[in-house]
Formats: sequence, structure tokens, C-alpha cells
Amino acid sequence: MKLGSHVSVAGKGLLSAAKEAYSYGANTFMLYTGAPQNTVRKNIDTMHIKEGKEFMEEHGLGDIVVHAPYIINLASPKSQTFGLGVEFLRKEIVRTEAIGSDYIVLHPGSHVGSGEEVGLNRIAEGLNEVLSKEQSTFVALELMAGKGSELNYKFEHTAFILDKVKHNEKLVVCLDTCHVHDAGYDIINSFDEVMEEFDKVIGLDRLQVLHINGSLNPKGSKKDRHANIGADEENPKGKDHIGFKALHYIVHHDVAKNKPCILETPWLDKKTNLYKEEIEMLRQK
Repeated sequence: MKLGSHVSVAGKGLLSAAKEAYSYGANTFMLYTGAPQNTVRKNIDTMHIKEGKEFMEEHGLGDIVVHAPYIINLASPKSQTFGLGVEFLRKEIVRTEAIGSDYIVLHPGSHVGSGEEVGLNRIAEGLNEVLSKEQSTFVALELMAGKGSELNYKFEHTAFILDKVKHNEKLVVCLDTCHVHDAGYDIINSFDEVMEEFDKVIGLDRLQVLHINGSLNPKGSKKDRHANIGADEENPKGKDHIGFKALHYIVHHDVAKNKPCILETPWLDKKTNLYKEEIEMLRQK
């Protein structure tokens, strides 16, 4: 089982991220190369990559994941927004390869009023500008919850994008449990059936990264608000509507075997998270 969480690169870049992940009992992790809300990035030479890789090797950490910043919106009808997304995604792929990660997770985008088909075609257009057969890193299209005009909230959207992208061999999928639950897929009672549908529409070979999160909202709510795993059933404000049993089943399922499963559960405050406890809970047989 490859289980970890989102960690920070603040301080000594990859080395700091690896040390934080190790403190949680993780054997993998996910990072943003800088703040997820902007394009400000440190020079890659200052990211302590060599030291980080040495620490990872010594402490059994591997198969790490990079997450692209939220500001990339390849579905945007605005040329400036679209152009920024294309340019910055190219740069992030280079940084991901330098860090030594095989996967960069991408929120494909929101159509902001242009319509789903127009937005999906726009995403494919952007990926066709970015992807090359020479790159070693895969772009992992994240399945989304469908809030607002957000796209890729159903398997058919992913299949549409794959069909339109020339170098789609460089595309894989990231399944976020909160997102697919909020999008309306019954991963609580029918995860096997959901995976059968995924295989039929997309192909299970594309599923390479999982985000493991509870949800503060019922199935089909299209809200995308993460909950801590096994959050108090008696507290409606903190209740996880997916539940520990379902998430435990998923991380132990064959589809998750040897694939990074990353926690993005909420922090209790600015200094406190439950990653260590949640990782330990999920590892139990």
C-alpha cells in the first residue's frame, strides 16, 4: 500500500516535504511546487532535490505526486487565462520531472459559461499544446465534483478529452473519493460497480493516482468539501458522509494496489492535522 498526504515544500523544498511525510508514517506524498493559488515559484535549483531524494531512498518514500496549481484553467474561453494555463502547465511538467515524480495532477478546468462541450474541447486543445511524446511525466486528470461550471465530473468527460488529445498516452486519471461521491457515484455501497463503469468508459489502466478524502456532503451534492476520515457521526458539521469503512475498502482494493493514495483531509487548525492518525487507521487490515 502506498499511502501518504499532501505536504509542504516550505523551507528546504523536497527535503522538507519528504521529512514531513515521514513524520506521518507515510511511504509516499504529494506536493505543490509553490503556492497552489499563484504562479510564484522558487528556482528549481533551490528545491534541495538531491538531498530530498537521498532522504526518500533512506526512509522508504517513493512514487510521489505533484499537484498543479488551481489557477490553471484550460477550459477557459478567455485567451489570456487559457494561455497562462498552457504556459504554466508546461513549466510545471518540467519541474515535476526535475523533482523525479511520474505524475502531475491537474484540475482540467471550468467552462465559466461557455458550455460543457466547448470547455471540454478547450481542455483538449490546451493539452495538445502542452503534451509531447518526449516527456516522462504523466498528466493525471483529476475527477472533479462538478461544482459551478467545473468539468471532468463524470467519466464520459475524461473519455471525451482522451479521444481528442493526440498524445493521450501521457494522460492518466486521479480519482478523488470526495469528488466522485459528490459528483453522484456510489462509492459507499457499489465501489466495485463504479470501477466496472470506469473500466468500460475510460479503462482501469488509466487510474494511477487516488486522493482519499471524506465528504461533508451527501452523494450527488456537487459541493467538494473534504471531511476527515471517520469524522464524528454525531456532529453534522463535521460528519464524513462517505465513512471510514468505504474509504478503508478503497485503499485496500486491487485498483489502489501499488498506486499513490494521497490524503487531503482538513486541518483542525493552522498547525494541526490528522494525517498520521488517518494513515495509521487506513493501514489496518
